[in-house]
Formats: sequence, C-alpha cells, structure tokens
Amino acid sequence: MRTTLMAMLLIAGASPAMAAPAPQSAPQWITLGTAGGPVPAPLRSQPANLLVTADGAYLVDCGDGCVEQLAKAGIALDRVKGLFISHLHYDHVGGVSALLGLRYQTSIYAPLPIYGPPGTKAMVDGLIAAMRPFAMSGYGIPGTRHVDPAETVAVSEVSGGEPVRLGPITATTVQNTHYSFAPGSEDDKRFRSLAWRFETGGRSFVFTGDTGPSEAVTHLASGADVLISEIIDLKTTLAMVHHENPHLDEQTSDGMLQHLSRHHLPATEVGRMAAQAGVKQVVVTHFAPSSPSAALVTQLREEIAAHYRGTITMARDLERF
Repeated sequence: MRTTLMAMLLIAGASPAMAAPAPQSAPQWITLGTAGGPVPAPLRSQPANLLVTADGAYLVDCGDGCVEQLAKAGIALDRVKGLFISHLHYDHVGGVSALLGLRYQTSIYAPLPIYGPPGTKAMVDGLIAAMRPFAMSGYGIPGTRHVDPAETVAVSEVSGGEPVRLGPITATTVQNTHYSFAPGSEDDKRFRSLAWRFETGGRSFVFTGDTGPSEAVTHLASGADVLISEIIDLKTTLAMVHHENPHLDEQTSDGMLQHLSRHHLPATEVGRMAAQAGVKQVVVTHFAPSSPSAALVTQLREEIAAHYRGTITMARDLERF
C-alpha cells in the first residue's frame, strides 16, 4: 500500500475545517489570492484562483501561499483536478512547488494536468527535479518503494487560440498584451501571456490574467457571466515600487514604468472592456498596489462604474462567485 505513515497521520488528524465541502449545484469561482505581486501583502495572498465544479476543483494560477488558501477555502488537495497558468511570472507560479510537493507527500500520485504557456514544461521539470531527493528518501524507512515525481504531472503547453478540454471544463485561450515582444519573433514564440475563458455547468468565466488593453481579451469575454480582471493604479503602484526599491537605476526604473503603464489595466480600461464585451458581472482582483487603501478601492470601483453599468465586485481573498 502506497499511503505513507505520515499521510495516514495527516488524514486521521484532519480538522473539520479542512474537510471538503459538499459539491455545489453550479460552478463557483473562488478568489484565493487577490494581491498583485510580487510585493507581499499582509492582508492579501499572491495571485491564485479556483474554479469549483461538481467533479472537483481547478486552479487558475498558483501564487505563493496557494495551498494554505485552499485549506482556508475547505478544499482538500485531492480535490484539485487541474492547474491552468496564465503566465510564468513568479507571483503567479510561486506556489506550484508546494502544490506538487505536498500532493506527493500525502500520497496523491494521480497525474495533475497542468496547462500553461510555452516554458511551463521547463518550469515543472525543474520542480520535479527538486522533489526527487525527498521522493527517494521518503520517511527514512529502508526498502520503501518510491514513485517517480514525474509520474504525478501531465504538462501541456498552449500558445493561445487552441481549445482545452479537461473534465467538465471547456477552456479557450488568447494571447494578451502583458508582453510586448514583436509578433512572430523568437521571443514572442518563447514567452507568452494568456487570458482564459472557461465554460462549465452552463456558466462562463473569463480570466484576463495580467494584461494591458487587448481587443483579443475583450472578444474572448463577449457575453461572459463573470469577467475576472486585473487592475492597476499607476501612480500609487509606482510609489510602492520606489518605496520597496529606493535605489533602482534609471534603466530599470524606465523599464518598470513601461511595463506597469502598458502591460496592466487601469480602472477605466476594465470598465470599457466589460461594457464592450457585455459581461454580466465584473470581479476585480490582482490589485496593484498589492495593499490598496479602502479609499483607493472605492475610487477604482467608481472609475469602472463610469463605463460599465453591471455588477462590480472588488474582490477580497476567499470570496466566491
């Protein structure tokens, strides 16, 4: 029997709060982490989301602290049936190591499907290599057979445009504008940032990922039930960057300004996109700055509402939609 002594102890000692809740009749989206990384925030976890269906739960990005957020949401690791990644910036994938390692340590060996942009396989291969010393030593019992960690993942890379079907979910992707590599260039082929649309149980969820204004993302969101969008306030985010890094050289500072101003969505653009796409509800997450004041959150909501008349939620960690 593959279940380890430690896994049995963990199962026996599981608290009621960690027990899997009853399946929902309709799919739900949970904002596990709503900070815009990479600066850690005291009240918001790093970017991560969960699409919960009757057959299981599917992660959409997996920032640092994701496993702890799953526990707070009452989702056991064995309920996670897949991982969709928007892009490979570390604030969106920093929790993948813990996800894979703790699944393995608790004897969850079923291959986890992982879908992400080019480079995802190289990233996961590195994480699998880091797992092997523990996998081979186990809990120090001589002669214990170990499972190769590579057998516990199934990675597929997508570039934008191709459909993905996993369990009850049909997903489609487009390349967004979080990167500015010239179309068709080698960098453009190697590094991509994706927006995702998920259809399941009669509901549609569109996740912008990190992006600037994008006609492709707006088209992807057409008629969606829920648009989950990132947001930035450029002035306060730049102030935060310079506070955290007061000695930035001029070239780095200029590059950061270009990135923040071109590759993210100010509130007015969130409102315009939602209105043009005709979505039923907007859920705002990935706040930049990562610890926005209540006054700033209110201001951003009003700026969205100036263009979009539907339901707007400025999400907090662990909210369900």
